[in-house]
Amino acid sequence: MNETDQGSVKPGRPEAIKAVPVRHPGRWAGVAVIAVLAAMLGHAIATNPAINWTVIGDTLTNPTIIHGIWVTLELTALSMLMGVVGGVLLAIMRLSANPVLSATAWVYIWIFRGTPVLVQLVFWNSIGALWPKLSIGIPFGPEFWSENSNTLIPVFTAALLGLGLNEAAYMAEIVRAGIQSVDEGQTEAAHALGMSRAATMRRIVLPQAMRVIIPPTGNETISMLKTTSLVQVIALVELFTAGHDIYARTFQTIPVLIAVSMYYLLMTSILTVGQYYIERHYARGANRTLPPTPIERLARLFRGKPVPPAKSDVVTGAEGGGHV
Repeated sequence: MNETDQGSVKPGRPEAIKAVPVRHPGRWAGVAVIAVLAAMLGHAIATNPAINWTVIGDTLTNPTIIHGIWVTLELTALSMLMGVVGGVLLAIMRLSANPVLSATAWVYIWIFRGTPVLVQLVFWNSIGALWPKLSIGIPFGPEFWSENSNTLIPVFTAALLGLGLNEAAYMAEIVRAGIQSVDEGQTEAAHALGMSRAATMRRIVLPQAMRVIIPPTGNETISMLKTTSLVQVIALVELFTAGHDIYARTFQTIPVLIAVSMYYLLMTSILTVGQYYIERHYARGANRTLPPTPIERLARLFRGKPVPPAKSDVVTGAEGGGHV
């Protein structure tokens, strides 16, 4: 035959395929269960007489609570600053070819990671029992200056030392992991170009290691914010201790704790958003497309478009810590 046999195929464009979306009854069942549980929880909260919203509102504006918030934020910022700076130094010492420096850093990390931060807080607050006076002078020789330990290390300083020095041990391991994540060939290439070890670390290694360092550092910051509540054991009035003093006087334990928890949630939420944007900044050059911002995610959800997962989402927002 000269012509190809078309059989029963009709000429022209084929009919459009009628795609039927896959049904997911399990998802709707899960949504129904969650909705019922949420309704039960809301009803329990609204009708429970132990939750006094008037007391919660008064606690939120209490001057003692506001002062405790500032102490908590100050402790968090200074402790993390001490921890980050100390962690970088310890990590560099840990990776040093000098066995004395490496062993010293290892012993420091071993001691401070191996003992509870609560014990360390009490230790620094009681340092006067070990050394009543701290002095400066020639080793094994005369003293040029001395001062009472309790005067030099008040309660706030003891809390800062306990939290900051403990955090430095954890940050050292985080920074060490970040440095070791950078390919050694880049360090060798930098040395071949005549760059010193310090310049290579500052210009080549650390900028690339930040992508690995930033996520756990953000988690450590969030954890530190909550860990500051442990300073109650040395009678420093921060957010939780301020709430404790209020409900110990008024016996309104649950409402005061709810108010304190609201402030903790607010501060940790702000830190989480900040961590997300810092991670997004350092993701440039590693990802072809940057992960969407929270505002972009909300806009896509309202438009009914799926939000594509980003590589950095794997490490964003996971709670770190657990130093206690």
